[in-house]
Amino acid sequence: MNAITKPAEVTAPGYGHSYRMPMPRLRLTPDVSHGPLDGAWWPRCDALELELPALVGSLDPSSGTVTRVTVGSAAWPDAPQEVMAPGHVIEVVLTDSAAEAHAITVDCGTVGRWELLVIPPDEPVGVATRLLTAAADAGNPLSAPRLLALAESGLDGQNAWESEGGAGPR
Repeated sequence: MNAITKPAEVTAPGYGHSYRMPMPRLRLTPDVSHGPLDGAWWPRCDALELELPALVGSLDPSSGTVTRVTVGSAAWPDAPQEVMAPGHVIEVVLTDSAAEAHAITVDCGTVGRWELLVIPPDEPVGVATRLLTAAADAGNPLSAPRLLALAESGLDGQNAWESEGGAGPR
């Protein structure tokens, strides 16, 4: 699945000036995912209304228009019910599901959807980079909460991931 293009260009309301949104820190599974995750997203802050337009604007338009996202209420307690994205409004659904605690589901209507690990904004760069890579591996068998738990426990995530069925060296 090659869904990353370039940052969206947006015109600021009432100002007539355009600007480029920053590239989201995003990695998607190439082609088809066979695990619980389709990649990972590392937002810069916990304000969904600020972060979501950049994420949506970077997805390949051939993937369809993002119509809805589902996020965990524990991670995004102040999330609005709707977020403006370039050219449309996205419905935000909050859930109490433990599986969604550290994930975001991005729905593109009838075209498809992605289940992404959400890496906490304050995660150190090295840990976030490893999580981005592990979550985007098509052979990753681990859920979002399990990947984050491994990272937070300080265990060697690669060895633990492989011991739980992840792909070994290629």
